[in-house]
Amino acid sequence: MEVGYGSGDKTGFFTQGRRSLEALIVQFKVKTVELARNIKKLGQDDPRRVIHSLKVGLALTLVSTFYYCQPLYSNFDETAIWAIMTVVVVFEFSVGATLGKGLNRGMATLMAGGLGIGAHHLANLSGHIGEPILLGFFVFLQATISTFLRFFPTLKARYDYGLLIFILTFSMISVSGYRDDEILEIAHRRLSTICIGGATCVIISIVIFPVWAGEDLHNLIALNIEKLGNFLEGFGDEYFKRTGREECNEDKKILEGYKSFLNSKTSEASLANFASWEPGHGRFPFRHPWKLYLKVGTLARECAYRIEALNGCLNADIQVSSEVSTIIQEACTTMSLESGKALKELALAIKIMVPPSSADPHIENAKSAAKNIKSLLKSGIWEDIDLLKVIPGVTVCSILVDVVTRTEEIAASIHELASKAQFKSAESPLSEQIQSVKSAPMVNCSHVITVSESTLAVSQSESSSAPKDSKQSMEV
Repeated sequence: MEVGYGSGDKTGFFTQGRRSLEALIVQFKVKTVELARNIKKLGQDDPRRVIHSLKVGLALTLVSTFYYCQPLYSNFDETAIWAIMTVVVVFEFSVGATLGKGLNRGMATLMAGGLGIGAHHLANLSGHIGEPILLGFFVFLQATISTFLRFFPTLKARYDYGLLIFILTFSMISVSGYRDDEILEIAHRRLSTICIGGATCVIISIVIFPVWAGEDLHNLIALNIEKLGNFLEGFGDEYFKRTGREECNEDKKILEGYKSFLNSKTSEASLANFASWEPGHGRFPFRHPWKLYLKVGTLARECAYRIEALNGCLNADIQVSSEVSTIIQEACTTMSLESGKALKELALAIKIMVPPSSADPHIENAKSAAKNIKSLLKSGIWEDIDLLKVIPGVTVCSILVDVVTRTEEIAASIHELASKAQFKSAESPLSEQIQSVKSAPMVNCSHVITVSESTLAVSQSESSSAPKDSKQSMEV
């Protein structure tokens, strides 16, 4: 009986172990499939990530030839490792980021190398006893000053990496020069390998499928403004429930698209910083006014905060009463719709780089509706209505009036951008403009900026006075 009991325990133990192993295998398969899906989605969201990975691999392979090829290795010896290290730390996703880091590293190495050699020769004059003391003082002095300079916002934004490399290079050359008499040769080899690694990164980044930070910033600002317009165009019907249809997931996704704009300040600042390092490319000449994009983004983000408040009104527990809705519905819907159309026209103007004059009529219509709602709120029609029924509607009216003001400020900033960046008036057929909008790549998005009906109407009215052959090309 005891033997049978022990045999049953062993059988149960092995059965439980087998089941645990099978569950572990199933879980491993699930995790593997999930990882594969995430990798595929990451590549599909932005195929440039895959290309960037291949470019980094190519750059590392090229600079590794300093070790594989004996003639090259004999010229640089062990300092060839600095070329590989430079590629690893300098190669970034965009051309501007790579160029900025490369120039920071190269200039910092050159300046630190020159000062380090000068400090070494100056310390030699103080004798065998005073040399280490003087070198230590120089290292302390430059590290203190350089570290303090890194706290200045303007220097930190553009030259923080360069200051860090300056501290590192000066300290290494000063300390290594104390034990090695060939300090000039060491500095020369190190600077040469760093320049070779940085040049390899910059050339590959520019020549092979370049990613321009300036173009990404341009498209990002246009896309974010369009998201604000999409919300405002659909807000009136959604708030007053005039459409008579149930809300679908696609409509909800459009209404909530603005939320990604609320926290985009850091990415916009980084892209503007990287774009300032880039040479002229495509439609963007050298010294393009990238800082004005930050101004437009800041004003649009302020508008997005008002839209966030409007979205809260959609989901509030206390909704506007039918009595108040009848009074304010027309003015509120007009403000929302016209502001949305204006923002989409402004987004389109940025996208195709033309003056945003097509948005002016919509802004005037929104301002007229805002003026009407202000007069309506000051009238005496609210005296006989319960205050609790009035508050939700008045809140929405107040926010929409503020949105109209923000839209006007955004339009003014885009007019300034168009003037400084020398946006040209649309002289090409409308079909070519639409095609350029559709063909231009967007930043991490699955759709492009749409052309609103007002733009079509304005363009058609302009084309009516054009020659006949131009009109026929428009119709084609």
